[in-house]
Amino acid sequence: MNHPPITLPRLTTLARDAVPKLLEAVVAPLVIVYASVALLGTQGALFAGLAWLFGGLAWRLARRARIPATMWMAALALTFRTAVSFWTGDWHYWAIQPELGTICISVIFLASVRLNKPLVQKLTLDYVHLPSVVLKHERMRRFFARITLLWGFVLLANSTVSIWLALNESQLQGYMLVRTGVVALISGSAIAFSVVAFKRVLRRMHVAHA
Repeated sequence: MNHPPITLPRLTTLARDAVPKLLEAVVAPLVIVYASVALLGTQGALFAGLAWLFGGLAWRLARRARIPATMWMAALALTFRTAVSFWTGDWHYWAIQPELGTICISVIFLASVRLNKPLVQKLTLDYVHLPSVVLKHERMRRFFARITLLWGFVLLANSTVSIWLALNESQLQGYMLVRTGVVALISGSAIAFSVVAFKRVLRRMHVAHA
């Protein structure tokens, strides 16, 4: 069987496109919240993170630039978390409530593999462009299915750790410091594995179609 030619993207190009968007939508709001606690207090820090996200949304809308789905999700999630925390006056609700939602998302990740529609593939396309012929390749389909399973369990592990820490830490600063380290270790390991696996599948596809 003759296969159409496959143009394989360079990993450095994919990373150059993806990293700024991830920093803007995911990392920066958490850094702002943590850095602002001492200066603005807990409630003020939460609003500072919210202001960053909505400022980014407004900037993109003004420029008529495409807004990744994950950025909308982050803005909506942080809005709800901040509203709950402000209403209850307790940061523990801000910390625990989204983790319950993350557990549900981890189940969706796992279910998407069963439905043969791996969610990681859809989220990846928010940040990087992959040619349709690459996405349809059997090796790439298996890769996204396995990585979706991996990240389903990673999300479950992160949420479990976060809930336990929130129940056992009395201060937001301590919670965020320890949680950030633990989640960074778990997620960083998963990211490293995902990158290595992605490079390997691209290399094998290149060899198969050389």
